[in-house]
Amino acid sequence: MTFLWSVFTKPWSALPGETLGPLVSGLGFTGAEIPVRDTAYVTPAEAGRLLPEFTARLRADGVEVLSVAGDLREPVFAACREAGVPMIRIMAELGLDGYAASVRRVRKRLEDAAPLAERYGVQVGVQPHHGRYVSSALGVMDLLDGLPVQHFRVIWDAAHDVLAGDDPRVTLPLVAERLGIVNLKNVIHVRTEPAAGAVGGHWKPWFVPGPDGLADWSAALGQLAELGYTGPVCLSGQYSDPGVPVEERLVADLAAARGAAGDA
Repeated sequence: MTFLWSVFTKPWSALPGETLGPLVSGLGFTGAEIPVRDTAYVTPAEAGRLLPEFTARLRADGVEVLSVAGDLREPVFAACREAGVPMIRIMAELGLDGYAASVRRVRKRLEDAAPLAERYGVQVGVQPHHGRYVSSALGVMDLLDGLPVQHFRVIWDAAHDVLAGDDPRVTLPLVAERLGIVNLKNVIHVRTEPAAGAVGGHWKPWFVPGPDGLADWSAALGQLAELGYTGPVCLSGQYSDPGVPVEERLVADLAAARGAAGDA
């Protein structure tokens, strides 16, 4: 099965387009998600000026910007339309006021963004995330229920799916109608050392190369093939151990993913 192989460029978020494009294409990717954040080369305040030029530079190196990790302010929508970027990815954050109140607040934000998504022709993709976020793909589906499918999509994530205790053979068919991007990363749990005077430690997620984690990439990619999905598959480049360069790990993970998909 052939997918559009993409990479999240967060590890190189400060690089200008003329440096980032050759790097990404040299790793074997033809798509990219770029951060539009205050800590990145393209900031929300400068997106209108910088994003079109930035994406054009990557496109010249054979890399299409398929999404931005940003926010739902109107200038970001406008910049994405100008640059030809089809999607803004967000997560549904939970506040201290609890799950139900947080979901109502995020839902209101999405409803407010619906006219912008329609006006600018830019989709909103919502990704599950462990911790203080809506953490499951099905939770995101509930959050999006009733919003226009053509404007609001689910970003399915292999690592966060397994952290939520789910199975891609269950969740991918259930989100298929809204599936916008598939994120591939992997994770295990590691035990931390207890604090002085404490009994025991606690378990935390530890992001690892694709073949080494709890998420079954082969099952996910096989399920995507059954569904006839041919959209972007984005490697997130998230690894907890900094001992190996992220570029080296991404090359290996792309080869592993392509092999699992029968696209070697």
